[in-house]
Amino acid sequence: MPDATDQAFYDRADAHIELSNEQLKTLENLGQVSASMMFGTTRFNAWASARNFKSGAQMAESREAMLKYFCDQYRMMLEDNLDDHINNFSQYMTAPGN
Repeated sequence: MPDATDQAFYDRADAHIELSNEQLKTLENLGQVSASMMFGTTRFNAWASARNFKSGAQMAESREAMLKYFCDQYRMMLEDNLDDHINNFSQYMTAPGN
């Protein structure tokens, strides 16, 4: 994860979260919004990864390494955020809008 002083990282993440929150205002289905956000993330990461290769065959050779990298990163970030919500549950879940 980025250095805690990298505010631009958190600002970009917050912009994605804000879009999902806006979608919840009209869709009201948290699971669908979450699934769409996750799909968009995987689609973007596949495209961003593809930019590093000259062919599909070359990309295929790195498929397992890319899967491991992205799955490890997702797990690490999810663990951090789950722990944060566990440790701050009362504060986060009593805020307006929850």
